[in-house]
Amino acid sequence: WDRCQMLSIKGINTTVGQEQQVGVQEKRVLGDLEMPLTRREMETLFQEQPETGNQYLEDTLLRSYLKTHLPPKVLEEVHQDLERFGKRLLTKIQPLSWECELNPPVFQQYDAWGRRVDHIHTCSAWRRMKEISAEEGLIAEAYERRYSNWSRLYQAVKLYLFSSSSGGFSCPLAMTDGAAKVIESLGIPGSLKNAFDRLTSRNPGKFWTSGQWMTERRGGSDVANGTETVARKQPDGTYRLYGFKWFTSAADSDVTLTLARIADAEGQCTQGSRGLSLFFLRVRDEEGKLNSIEVQRLKDKLGTRQMATAELWLQGARAELISAEGRGVAAISNMLNITRIHNVIGAVASMRRMISLSRDYACKRVAFGKLLKDHPLHMQTIARMEVQARGAFLLMMEIVRLLGLAETNLASEQDQLLLRLLIPVAKLYTGKQASAVAVEAMESFGGQGYMEDTGLPVILRDTLVLSIWEGTTNILSLDVLRSLAKSQGQVMAVFLSTVQKKLELASGLEELSPAVQRTREAIGSLRQFMEATGSKQALTMELAARDFSYSLARIYTGRAKTRIRNQGMRALLVEHAARTDASSTDVCAALRWCNQELCPVAAESARGSYGGGAALQDSALVFGNS
Repeated sequence: WDRCQMLSIKGINTTVGQEQQVGVQEKRVLGDLEMPLTRREMETLFQEQPETGNQYLEDTLLRSYLKTHLPPKVLEEVHQDLERFGKRLLTKIQPLSWECELNPPVFQQYDAWGRRVDHIHTCSAWRRMKEISAEEGLIAEAYERRYSNWSRLYQAVKLYLFSSSSGGFSCPLAMTDGAAKVIESLGIPGSLKNAFDRLTSRNPGKFWTSGQWMTERRGGSDVANGTETVARKQPDGTYRLYGFKWFTSAADSDVTLTLARIADAEGQCTQGSRGLSLFFLRVRDEEGKLNSIEVQRLKDKLGTRQMATAELWLQGARAELISAEGRGVAAISNMLNITRIHNVIGAVASMRRMISLSRDYACKRVAFGKLLKDHPLHMQTIARMEVQARGAFLLMMEIVRLLGLAETNLASEQDQLLLRLLIPVAKLYTGKQASAVAVEAMESFGGQGYMEDTGLPVILRDTLVLSIWEGTTNILSLDVLRSLAKSQGQVMAVFLSTVQKKLELASGLEELSPAVQRTREAIGSLRQFMEATGSKQALTMELAARDFSYSLARIYTGRAKTRIRNQGMRALLVEHAARTDASSTDVCAALRWCNQELCPVAAESARGSYGGGAALQDSALVFGNS
């Protein structure tokens, strides 16, 4: 229901349709504020806590999307499960999330008698999150494919709802999903059948989680030159790994995938990406002892403190080679695609959470004589965040829709090219959106937003990692350029034709004509930029990479909004005539999205931001006074 019509003041609840009672209660609040301090009842001295209800039922955009796209039979089953899951999140899972935050993992290196144990202690709530993840099929759903190509989308929706209440457990789930995807892409070889079954199990006692050990002492995304771990082949065909893993997320996981260089008979290793191979290993043996692994320390991070991230020494860890020798980067790319999609899901979920809390608080907090919801500037600020969150949501759903088609062999060549392009675009753009929205939303709570015990700073800290983990904005912008080069321009042609076709579908709707026109102009500007830079040096495109990626995200998201409006309008008006308010909101969001600069790369190019002297000027600005 409309949460702006429910207040809880001094123990009195007011619900939908009781506008008169709302007015009475607002007057009571104002009256209390005018009383002398000694006469006020104690509870009126405190601000009311913002709350959310069933996240699924309150998310009108999510529900309208599912009604628009899912087949009726699938929708019926999915709706029932999501409503149940939303209730479980609210009543059972959210309290566990806060417990995970209050009880972060603790590293015990030695026992009382001086024996090295390297034990990472996690709280009971964290362990319960693992059980819940299995019970809800948060990984299994994507691989059982009960709903064919819609299974991946359904899984993504559950992860989206779970993310903000997961207490950080979304991170190990991302890597678990990625590991399962890699194993599936390899044809689920016999030696990995048990691992795949456990990674995708609904049985809490059987379910495994996976890590992803790539970053080493040199750090960063340059794994081709930064990976020093060496793999030595054993007589039985297995390998022993030796090296130092500098940043291993979810260090308490059961298994992991990792990259290493295979040493030849003379102990020499091939350098560069061609020397990297992919390995699977158990973190502990059947008795619970570490697999020749020493835990150096736990990382002291800004956020995601609920999850154990560690520095590990591999001192001959037994592992299985699962990729072709020297093809480790190609083999693990499936994992990176999945974890980047999870990153997008987390970004969208954090935006939705912060906006939902801001919206509820606006219905409770009185300032300057009226509720925050009655201050136009305050509502404008939240509305701008809402437009960003809606755009990010639709971009997320488009990607998981395409992934579902690809996983069930229903995707066309164009779909696959588009998916390859949109994954890095969405990851980099939503990561930046989420950070901006989280910071902006904190302001909507005033000083309370800065208080640790409100839980709001936790959301901000955990959100900030999303533009860093799985590739920073610049790294992914360059990955976008690589996807263009690798396809020899095909992916860009598909992108432009797809957007153009969707615009044609919406061209008959008069109320959307300004958005359609602005998007067409942006496409034209993007085409001109591509043509103008086609013969220029690589430096020009590198300097333009970030703005170029932003342009792709904004143009495609504007198109996605228009598409939802066009395809979903019939369902909302004919099947749900009462949903006319929601449809007008969709139009408003599309118009506002398209009012921003949709093609910043063309605008900056016109200003000379990527010219021959731009790089020198950048260096001079950074170091000129150094």
